[in-house]
Amino acid sequence: MSAPYPSWRIEPVGDRCLMVAFPDRVDLDINQAVHALAARLIARLPEGVTDVVPAFSTLGVHYRPDAFPGALPAHQRLQTLLEALLAEGRPPAGGPARQIEIPVCYGGEFGPDLEAVGKACGLSPDEVVRRHAASDHVVCMLGFAPGFPYLGGLDPSLAMPRRASPRVRIPPGTVAIAREQSAIYTLETPGGWNLIGRTAVALFTPQSDPPTLLQPGDRVRFRPVPAEALAQAQARVLP
Repeated sequence: MSAPYPSWRIEPVGDRCLMVAFPDRVDLDINQAVHALAARLIARLPEGVTDVVPAFSTLGVHYRPDAFPGALPAHQRLQTLLEALLAEGRPPAGGPARQIEIPVCYGGEFGPDLEAVGKACGLSPDEVVRRHAASDHVVCMLGFAPGFPYLGGLDPSLAMPRRASPRVRIPPGTVAIAREQSAIYTLETPGGWNLIGRTAVALFTPQSDPPTLLQPGDRVRFRPVPAEALAQAQARVLP
């Protein structure tokens, strides 16, 4: 049985994209609504829609204006189709989500912000690790860099603002937290998140199909491992 979508609005983003926006907050139910609408739209993809891009609380629908001829402007015709899908309500949830385990070495050179996070949260570094590993992480979206997962479900006691001074280089595999989220850096990039650990698991391999290990909706568990285990794993995966 279909359930209603959260409150929403539809607005143009330029002349070739419409955005369906739900309430703007990090909320797993809202994120699931975004992906439910994306799946239904893809299953009934109208001719002229070129891409469907889900984010935390929005869905971008890219289209070719010439594919929607008629008296009304193209964006209004596409908006009417989207409103009809929204009026149908959310489809029932699919099968169980994938469960992915990610081994992580916390602290030290791999997680230089772990102690600072503990001090800010009033917790020992060991307790930060315990609570982070026990959190029910869910992949809400991929973005920023190829395969970079934004994870909801972080224990609220570990919520942290971004660093005042971003780092210029963060190694791939670095596990980090900011606000109510966790993430894993997939490439060496700048970044302002709080770095608490690192994994040797490759989340983005261009030669694979698909090239990203994690997908929206996957559930992630972090498993603490000693530094020796990470070093051995890196030796196996690095050329």
